[in-house]
Amino acid sequence: MNHDHFIVPPHKKIRLKDYDPAFTGKFKNKSEASEKLQSDILRLAKYQDILYAHNTYALLVILQAMDAAGKDGTIRHVMSGVNPQGTQVYSFKGPSAEDLDHDYLWRSFKALPERGRIGIFNRSYYEEVLVVRVHPNILDLQQLPPEAKKKSVWKNRFDEINNFERYLVRNGVHVLKFFLNVSKEEQKRRFLARINTPEKNWKFSVNDAKERGYWDDYMAAFEDMFNHTSTRWAPWYIIPADNKWFTRAAVADVIISKLKSLDIRYPEVSETHLKELQKAKELLENEP
Repeated sequence: MNHDHFIVPPHKKIRLKDYDPAFTGKFKNKSEASEKLQSDILRLAKYQDILYAHNTYALLVILQAMDAAGKDGTIRHVMSGVNPQGTQVYSFKGPSAEDLDHDYLWRSFKALPERGRIGIFNRSYYEEVLVVRVHPNILDLQQLPPEAKKKSVWKNRFDEINNFERYLVRNGVHVLKFFLNVSKEEQKRRFLARINTPEKNWKFSVNDAKERGYWDDYMAAFEDMFNHTSTRWAPWYIIPADNKWFTRAAVADVIISKLKSLDIRYPEVSETHLKELQKAKELLENEP
């Protein structure tokens, strides 16, 4: 799969309207994409096992999107074959009182994946330059000093996030950032499906519909975020999300490409260890 369709080139300004939410690439239908996804799930399980055994690198996967873009389903399907022991998922809701007593990156530091593991952030610290930007009154609730609420607040946060991610990558925590790009029309269809399906009612709130009124503000905030935080060490991938089957196949493909690029293998066993294994084998085989 050609990732050039998705990536936000560092140091280049992009426009979201140039990224088609309904793009499906070479796949003609759902079955073709599902077949590739099933194959990639097996490959991902293998790479994750090596990552866990190697215990040097970690992978942080960040998912950002408008509501109903398919973040939960993407996590569930793409990671369906991996060992839960080597994977951790954090869903970031509104900050708690304890979170607000710290800087805005504090709770993300606490949730970072350990070496050898894949960590998934369902929403992330990027909410601090998205929802907070669309609703700037939230800044007043963050107990910030006056100098941290000046007009330069968004530029400062972009710089801080870029430096944070550079620090992570330099220390072996590789960062993959996905924006699931759903159209406003498809979001409406999915909202109505949630309302009309009793077992999905719990997934919808009136506030979800109210936030649609800020759609253009969110798109502007996302665009500015991409243009300032897609870096060489942690680029953004804008993944078409109007067709969930394509979204999942594309995300899996990018994750596999990143893990493959680490070029890691199972740890080599020393001669001493091999001899010990042989002795253990003999003891087991000679048991009465």
